[in-house]
Order: sequence, then structure tokens, then C-alpha cells
Amino acid sequence: MNLSLRPEHLKRYKDFARLLWKYGRKDLVGRADLSELLPQEHDASEAGVPEAAELARDVERLGPTYIKLAQLLSTRPDIIPPAYADALARLQDDVAPFAFGEVEKILAAELGVRLSKAFSSIAPKPLAAASIAQVHHAVLRDGREVALKVQRPGIREQVLDDLEALADVAAFLEAHTEFGQRFGLTALFEEFRKSMLRELDFRQEALHLVTLGNNLREIPEIVVPQPVTAYSSARVLTMEFVPGAKITALGPLARMELDGERLADALFRAYLKQMLRDGMFHADPHPGNVFLVDGKIALIDLGMVARVRPALQDRLLQLLLSVSDNRPDDAVKVLLLIAEEREGGDKAAFRRGVAEIIGQHQEVAAAHPQVWRAVLMLLKAAADCGIHLPPELAMIGKTLLNLDEIGRTLAPRFDTNGAIRRHAADITREQVLRDFSLGSFFSTAVEVKNFVQHLPGRVNRILDRLADNDFKIEVDALDEARLMEGMQKVANRITLGLVLAALIIGAALLMRVETSFRLFGYPGLAILLFLAAAIGGVWLALTILVNDIRARKKPRF
Repeated sequence: MNLSLRPEHLKRYKDFARLLWKYGRKDLVGRADLSELLPQEHDASEAGVPEAAELARDVERLGPTYIKLAQLLSTRPDIIPPAYADALARLQDDVAPFAFGEVEKILAAELGVRLSKAFSSIAPKPLAAASIAQVHHAVLRDGREVALKVQRPGIREQVLDDLEALADVAAFLEAHTEFGQRFGLTALFEEFRKSMLRELDFRQEALHLVTLGNNLREIPEIVVPQPVTAYSSARVLTMEFVPGAKITALGPLARMELDGERLADALFRAYLKQMLRDGMFHADPHPGNVFLVDGKIALIDLGMVARVRPALQDRLLQLLLSVSDNRPDDAVKVLLLIAEEREGGDKAAFRRGVAEIIGQHQEVAAAHPQVWRAVLMLLKAAADCGIHLPPELAMIGKTLLNLDEIGRTLAPRFDTNGAIRRHAADITREQVLRDFSLGSFFSTAVEVKNFVQHLPGRVNRILDRLADNDFKIEVDALDEARLMEGMQKVANRITLGLVLAALIIGAALLMRVETSFRLFGYPGLAILLFLAAAIGGVWLALTILVNDIRARKKPRF
């Protein structure tokens, strides 16, 4: 693996190495474990937090790609310490807005129409400005209020260049460090790269808005603004305007007027449904993306979503119920079922760690239950014991841990354990109905029909072969050819050894026979037999050594 020598890549390599040098060890290539690279937290108030905040500021100066990467790392407590994860998770992506003239040029180029024909007005001052895009309020010609999300000029090229440089760094670390191999940095970075490319294509976000809106339609307390596809493209997203306020910005009096328990329960139900039934969830519910609109909750900015495989959905539900019901043995079983098989995992230590974590969770559940923090702690315990869990688990835990802040704002005494038990039955029933839908019933019926249709012919063939004494059962337990080949080699070596032993014994007997043919002052025939035995012995030893080396290098399946 070779690092690029392009000047822009060299600059990014230097920036990345400077971070590691500033916050890490000088032998970072030899031991690039972030838990060692980052200073240890002897006192969170004096050492950990200030240095973590400084790291966040340094990352923020590097631009949007590094900010998004830092936010991804903040979801992995098995990689970085909690203080640094918290600091990176709170990174703000607010930057100075770009000129409104550029906005008009991008809109005209992307939408292919004159702005006066599409919009009756566009506010020159943006509502929000980030490093990837900024949002403007606008009004369509038909009177609908919309939010215009316009991609920053040149940002795609910058992100692509950063991703190319970071791919080189990830490959280098995985090839030369124990840390990179243990966490599979190349695969981790590939998932991050796909996420960034999706976020740069606003058409993907428009699809996410439509999908999430349809999935959450049955929950009346949740609102998802829908896109205006006629005025959307890869760099422009036009969607319904949400005239609400951030939930965390509400004052005490405004909170008292809300039915906080109902809204928190609806929000919790919405995310459980997204993760455990729909398989796609809004992965960035920070306070800036969750608004309160007319007594309802609006979810905006769906550039970052995550997906959960159907097989993992059932296991995740079992895990959440095990944690909330204080059943560590069941939690261990579920985690080991979804874990990747790796050598060297300490399952006994993992069982003890899970029991301790769930016990601690139950101790604090009366005051403020946090199932999601327990999930993140389980992920950390698994990494410490050499057990690799699916990365979706970290994203789920971190997403709902961030959501907990919003839930506390709405209802400080909201019981997440009770909500899991309350909604688990509904989700399980919906999954059963989904699995036994009309489509799956007809698919099963077709398979049964094919089985019954071909069954008589198969039975006749079996009975005919039994009658003709031609019925055979093949057991592929051993490779007979390789076994016979190995036994033949053993027999040949034993035979050759016997021949060499006979030569040595014959030579020793001939040493007592006086002849006129002599070599080195000894009977010549005896010396020739000794030389033949020596050459044969050396050849046999070399053959055995070479074959053993080849056998070690040969892959085993």
C-alpha cells in the first residue's frame, strides 16, 4: 500500500499526523490504539474535558469531512474514551454563509428554470449555514412555504479529495498497526465513505424524507416534511417549511403547556418502529434536527440515515428486552449470536462484564433509566474481550442516547424501560403479521405445490434404485484420495528408512572384511555403502522438511 504524493493529499496526511502527534504517542505506527493515543482521564474536570474540547476544535478547523468522521467515531465507545466521544459528538457544523448570488446561480443551473417562474420570493439571509449546505426560506408560485437546501460551491470536490486521502491513511494504518487490524479500519472507512457520498446527493435525502414520512404516518405526533421533487436535484433540495422551534430551546413556561409524556412516548415509539420494524432510522436526532410544531414533533435533515438488517431487528428487540428486564444471560446469548466469529475472544470475561453492566443499569434505572448507555457499555465490553459486534449496534445506541436529551426536555421522569416493554408487544405483533403476510403465504404455497408435484417422481426414483440394488449414500467426511496419498508417503519414508538402516548395518559388517579395494584406508565397499546411506539420509531429511513447510503454507478450508 503506497501513500499518494499529490500536494493536497500530503497536506491532509500532515494534518492527520499532527492530530495523532499532538494527542498521542510518538510510537503511533507501532501502537496506534486511540485509547492510548488520547490522554487518559485521571480527572474529568481538569484533564479529560479540556483536552477533549481542544481536540474537537482542532477537528472542526479541518473541515466537513473530518467533522463527519469525528461524529462517526463518537458513536464507537469501543474505540475512543467517553469524554472524547462526547466532545466529538457535540461538534457544530456552523460556518459563515456563502453569498446569495452563488445561491441564485446554483438554483438556476440545477433546476433549469428562471427563479421568478418557480419562486415568488427567496429570503437572501439563510436560516442556517453548515459546511456542506445552507438553508433559505422561500415561497413557491402557488403560495406554499418551502425550505431551500443549497449545496455549498466546490464542497463535493473537497470532500471527494479528503475521502481519497483518508482512504490511504486507513489502509496504511490497517496494514501497519495492530489497532487498524483489530477494528478493520478499511471496512469502517468504506461505510463512512458511502455515508458521505449519500449525504452529498440531496436526491437521496428526498427519498429518505418520503420513506420516513410513509413509515411514521401512523404516529400522529410525528411530522416529517416532504420534498418538492419538481424543484429538487443532487445539489438542491426543496421541502416543506417547518415553522417550529428547537425543543431544547423551549422555555420553562412553554414546556409546562406541553403534554411532554405523550410526545416523549410518541418519539420513543417512532424510533423503536424505525429500528425494529422498518429497518431504516433517522441517525442524526440532535436538538437542531428535532422541532416542535403545533404540539407535534418534526424530524428534519435526513441526510444521515442508518439501516438495520431484518435478521438483526429481531435480535435487537431481544437484547433491549433482556437489558430492561435485568436478564444478563439472555443478553449474552443474543450478543454472541450477532457477533462475528473471531479467534481469541474471551467469552467468560464477556459474560461477567455483561452481568456487571446490566446490574449497574438496574441500580440507576429508578433515578433515570438509560438503556442506550447500557448498550454502548456492552459494545465496549465486547471490544475489550475480543468480541466484534455489528457496527449498527453502536449507531443505534448513540442515536438514542442523543435522543435521551430531547426526551428529558419533554418529560424529565420518562421511563424508557417501561416504554420498551410497552411497545415491544406491538412491534412483535406487527413483525409476525409482516412475516405472515398474503405475499409470504402465496410464496410458501407455491413452494409446497412444487414439492408435492415433484414428490411422486422422486419417491419412484428412490424405490427403483433400491430395487436394482443401486442405491448409494455418499459421505464426504474424508478425502480418500488425500488420505491414501498421505499413507503412501508414510509407507515410502518407512521403506526408505529401512533401506538406509540396512546399508549402514551392511557397511559395518563389511568393515571387518579385508579387500584390496580400499578408500581412505578402509575397505572400499563398506565406505561406498556408508556414503550411500549418508546421501540417502540427507535427502530424506530435506524432503521431510520441505514438505512440512509447504503443508504449513497451504491454506486450510
